[in-house]
Amino acid sequence: MSRQSLRLRLGLVGGLSILGALALSVIGLTLLFERHVQRVAVADLEARSYSVAAMIEMTAPHRAGFRPAPVDPLYEQPFSGHYWQLELGPDTRRSRSLWDVTLPRIGLPLPPGTARVLDMTGPEARPLLAFETWLSVDDGASTVPVRIVVATDRAALDEARSGFLRDLLPYSAALGLLLVLAFWAQLTVGMRPLTAVSDRVAALRSGRIARMGTSLPAEVLPLAGEIDTLLSDRDGELLRARNRAADLAHGLKTPLQALLGDAAHLRERGDRDLADSIETIATGMRGLVERELRRATIQSDRRPLRANLLTIVSGVVNVLRRTPDGAALSWEVDIAADLELRIDPDDLAEAFGALAENAARHATGRVAVQARAEAGMATIRLSDDGPGAPADAMRDLVRRGFRADERAGGQGLGLAIAGEIVEAAGGALSFSNDGPGLEVLLKLPTP
Repeated sequence: MSRQSLRLRLGLVGGLSILGALALSVIGLTLLFERHVQRVAVADLEARSYSVAAMIEMTAPHRAGFRPAPVDPLYEQPFSGHYWQLELGPDTRRSRSLWDVTLPRIGLPLPPGTARVLDMTGPEARPLLAFETWLSVDDGASTVPVRIVVATDRAALDEARSGFLRDLLPYSAALGLLLVLAFWAQLTVGMRPLTAVSDRVAALRSGRIARMGTSLPAEVLPLAGEIDTLLSDRDGELLRARNRAADLAHGLKTPLQALLGDAAHLRERGDRDLADSIETIATGMRGLVERELRRATIQSDRRPLRANLLTIVSGVVNVLRRTPDGAALSWEVDIAADLELRIDPDDLAEAFGALAENAARHATGRVAVQARAEAGMATIRLSDDGPGAPADAMRDLVRRGFRADERAGGQGLGLAIAGEIVEAAGGALSFSNDGPGLEVLLKLPTP
């Protein structure tokens, strides 16, 4: 697929957008899960802080002390990752799990009855999530501040986040693959109208339809309308060109006919040489006018093009057999009866007639025509047993005015016109020597 492909560009942009959106969603969901887990952990720490606060009791009138700590396995194992610390004035009591480590104070003391969440470093330099509560106890003479810290190791929170991410990634990958496939299917369906436009253009080129029409999606109708307008303008220009050529031909026919009449009068008076000279020149001029007039009609309209090759070749051969050059030749034609070409019949007759006339002029005894069709193209091989053409002149045979044999008659336009007709029809024309004789290879598209 080419880098200029619209499908490839849209596919890359869409695929990268899907992958980017999935990556952002995975990151966002992981952050949301982490916050949720932390909120749950903080709520648990807050509930445990109430149990720690219940360890404060009045041991004497107006004197606060500590009652025995409840037995909890989480707080009995040293460095278990679950800790509490209760500070009552200058006295401090810690969970057995802290062993001999004291949780540090971070920041200034808070007013009684308030709490905050902290990140701190615990035993073995492990990061902790801590819930700190400040209270006060009235001992009659003064108020004793109370600080309660309940903490848990952040490793458990990190493990929960990692486990969530491991579970999330396979589902995200499956979802991404599904979205990419769905986007590609949507892109394929959405690009079909452009394929329809391509098919219409190919049909225009082959002559199967005259205009793009309006039976296309609304998004491509402006483009189709511009193409139809361009075709209409082109056909109008070609029509004006044909009309000018017709006017030119009509304007020249009368003077040429007058010249032929004058030649006839000169012959009657006995001046045959001058009469023959005038007739030759006038006849050549009339032939040039008629040929250029026919040339102006090549691909001049948008009607469907279809020509039966055998019919055209047989007609041209029958005409040449009645000429002095073609009457003495053996014509061999090997063409399937149902072989049709995508070209105007008159254009095909004009092009093949020029090639066959050239072959008849130079052949000594035989002219052969063969044709085969495959892969949408027909190959027509026209060969004669004449002297051939100089190797350095092969490329110039279709150049206007060029004549490989200066002794032969003509103006050097027949092969040039044939080459232009073949090129206009989307084909190719080439020449080569076939030892002896000239071989013409004519390739034209089939319907």
